[in-house]
Amino acid sequence: MRRRKTRTKRLELGAACAAVLFLNACGGGGHEQAAPPPRLPRPLAQTLAARADAIATALAAGDSCQAATLARRLQQETISAINRGRVAAPLQEPLSGAVNDLVGRVECVPPPPPPHEEHGHGKHNGHDKKHEEGD
Repeated sequence: MRRRKTRTKRLELGAACAAVLFLNACGGGGHEQAAPPPRLPRPLAQTLAARADAIATALAAGDSCQAATLARRLQQETISAINRGRVAAPLQEPLSGAVNDLVGRVECVPPPPPPHEEHGHGKHNGHDKKHEEGD
């Protein structure tokens, strides 16, 4: 069941990354002279894409807690870039919305604890007998 959620999260992450890259790369193909569409600065777009890739890698490895930490870091960097004026106004809401949505979807689910070895089996055989003698 967790596997399906991870796959869904990766698809959603891919959609968020695609939105970021689309916003950065979209351009008019028409012949009319129009103002060029707003773009993210290439270094910022590369940084955000690398952060999104790291989140996807952590999710693929089953490390949802690391992915959640990286998603929050991506959110902080996005907010910082917007506040410093590095993101054009028309791109601010779609970008921050996609990142916020990602942060809301990536949940830290700690791995289950290792199986506990029962007394009476394996190397602890006879361990309970010592306790019984002292009672």
